[in-house]
Amino acid sequence: MLEVEEVRDVHTVFHVMSLAVLNQDRDLPESYRAEMDRAWIGARAATGVVQTYGDEAVRPFYTALGTRYHLQKAPHDKATVAEALAECGYDTGIAGRAGTEEFDEAMIASHHRGMDPVGQDVGTPVIHLHGMALFGPVISPAPKGEQAGELFDGFEKMVAYPGFFELKRTRTVGPIFD
Repeated sequence: MLEVEEVRDVHTVFHVMSLAVLNQDRDLPESYRAEMDRAWIGARAATGVVQTYGDEAVRPFYTALGTRYHLQKAPHDKATVAEALAECGYDTGIAGRAGTEEFDEAMIASHHRGMDPVGQDVGTPVIHLHGMALFGPVISPAPKGEQAGELFDGFEKMVAYPGFFELKRTRTVGPIFD
């Protein structure tokens, strides 16, 4: 969506969604459950950012934290969260508070505002557009420039049809971050 914003008159508003909340009551393998336990700190910190600096502030924080998690393979811990907060010029004390349950109620409420309209059989991303919420698109590698705009145009047309529910195929490539 950040690429789409460069070529279309749209603005993406990020909201806190938590895979840990999504998967909280699901029967998952123990290895995946441990990964979900680590996911709490980032979503809690994002909620702290929203509460402290407002909705628009979560966008640069998600980008800074996502870069560390996904590109740099940094651990999902307080130190990594503090680095992302510092990069954004935000209070690094939020990282310590994210290790507690202080932000949980607001985080869970935000999660449900984003996820309930699309249902529980999905993950992230979820895009809300024209009163409709859909999971996806899941794309790798992400398109750049006008190609991103054209893909968004197609997505917008599908969302406009009230009976549209799903397009899917098996993934043949993992995430490509460039």
